Amino acid sequence: MNKIFPKNQHLSSFRIISLGFLGAILVGSLLLMLPFATRDGRGAAFFDALFTATSATCVTGLVVQDTASYWSLFGQAVILILIQIGGMGVVTIAVAIALISGKRIGLMQRSTMQEAISAPNVGGIVKLTGFILKVTFLTELLGALLMLPVFGRDFELKEGIWYSLFHSISAFCNAGFDLMGKTAPFSSLTGYEGSLLINLVVMLLIIIGGIGFLTWDDVWRNGIHIKRYRMQSKVILSTTLVLLLLPAIFFFFFEFSKEVWSDLSVGEKVLGALFQAVTPRTAGFNTVDFNNFSEAGRLIVIMLMLIGGSPGSTAGGMKTTTIAVLFLTLLAVFRRKEDTNCFGRRIAEETVKYASAVLLMYLSLFLFGGIFISCVEDLPILTCLFESASAIGTVGLTLGITPQLGAASRIVLIILMFFGRVGGMTLVFAAISGLRANVSRLPKEKITVG
Repeated sequence: MNKIFPKNQHLSSFRIISLGFLGAILVGSLLLMLPFATRDGRGAAFFDALFTATSATCVTGLVVQDTASYWSLFGQAVILILIQIGGMGVVTIAVAIALISGKRIGLMQRSTMQEAISAPNVGGIVKLTGFILKVTFLTELLGALLMLPVFGRDFELKEGIWYSLFHSISAFCNAGFDLMGKTAPFSSLTGYEGSLLINLVVMLLIIIGGIGFLTWDDVWRNGIHIKRYRMQSKVILSTTLVLLLLPAIFFFFFEFSKEVWSDLSVGEKVLGALFQAVTPRTAGFNTVDFNNFSEAGRLIVIMLMLIGGSPGSTAGGMKTTTIAVLFLTLLAVFRRKEDTNCFGRRIAEETVKYASAVLLMYLSLFLFGGIFISCVEDLPILTCLFESASAIGTVGLTLGITPQLGAASRIVLIILMFFGRVGGMTLVFAAISGLRANVSRLPKEKITVG
């Protein structure tokens, strides 16, 4: 027994999560290369299949081939399955299969599940997994049913059902893949900028998927009694509200007041402002062309894409809690307080360190990706930074340059998408999980910053 277990000790929870996503991507790539995965019957080229599988599993939405016109029904189904796996998490899907098959969930699997959904403890993790599965499938089914009247009207019934289901799962998982290329390639939801039903349903699905599994649990258990919520849930909900309202106000008064949007009614401008404030939070759908946004507007979208959704959710990005912790730390420094406090609780110093590390990692990779693509492709830097932020934030919004990028730039985007979905700290801990913690401490000396 002692000879067997040491071989598996290196497979920490972080490595299992990372390898799980990598395995899903590779299997998805092979399936998309099959002849019947594309409409022309030739199958996708390896890099096209790899890029698409990575984008789907990492719930990003960046594409090099239009989903509706290039992929067959089988190919679209593979993409949708990858989106579901990526949105809920590879570990969650694995545990779900084990639960359905009646297998016992061991302590190692429970610990891995805890890391995957950012749960505070191992206790009750199996019950929480069952709750996540029920909420996920019921929400996706309800979203599909609500959108069916519109898609059933615009397409044949069978096609309308498929469109409703596909877009519901894609929205809830914050993936941003769409099938609207049948009418206009790479058009996303621009044909529905005035549809109140489609806009509201998609926005709600994005928000519900992006606030995190533990927040759902708090809402389910405590209802409107917000004081009983975990501090994390309070931070997530308040930060999400701020990050939705402020950009929406900016877009309505400063972006949609421009002449280029004069053909939109006031109602359509309100919907457009709200939708474009929601979708950069790693969802990837758009109802207007971002090429018509000003540079200031694009920069705000880039910031929203980098922030992303919340921990333990279907969304990517740095996470709302990371930004909230850093902002609260800033306030604590300004007020000359020793601790970072929030909702009557003290935030651990370790959490502040992690938040700082995540911010630095994301900004470094985001800038590297944008600068690299700009230099290699000879494109404007802001355009390339937009694409880079979309990849590492697992958003999928684009200014239209992704299909024209060369192999080197696509590889960079693939790496950024994988990093953004799996998580920076997960990858770092997976790489160094075999190292022992250093318990010794060096002498302390003050260094001036700022």
